[in-house]
Amino acid sequence: MVRPPAIFLRTECLLPDGLHLKMKPFATEWMSVENVSPAQLDLEVRDAGWHFMWIESACSRLGWGRTDEMAGNRAITRALAQTEAKFNAAELGILHVSRYLGFHVAKATLHARHIQQRASLGPIEELSLRQLAPE
Repeated sequence: MVRPPAIFLRTECLLPDGLHLKMKPFATEWMSVENVSPAQLDLEVRDAGWHFMWIESACSRLGWGRTDEMAGNRAITRALAQTEAKFNAAELGILHVSRYLGFHVAKATLHARHIQQRASLGPIEELSLRQLAPE
């Protein structure tokens, strides 16, 4: 079973050259990174001159199943499906599994992350300093 802290990358996520990540398919458009922690991946991405951004967006979802693993995977899959398409990574922060009447119920909380070469996320870099200054 996937345990926090864990990192997930979208299948189309571009990565800097030289990263040797062991990844396993997870859900339809996600891969779980098996051989590094989020903190280690952050260091490796930054060492390559790229940026690994923490986004304040978080998503929690529930999942159920006959085992801890089944419930946890369902909760994570549902939370990944709610991660905005513009972000190419997500970090599992919390996974809590309880048992009720013979079923396992899991709550997974994921935080959106993003890996890219540029330092900013989007249109902000197109604005001039004059446009950003208060009037």
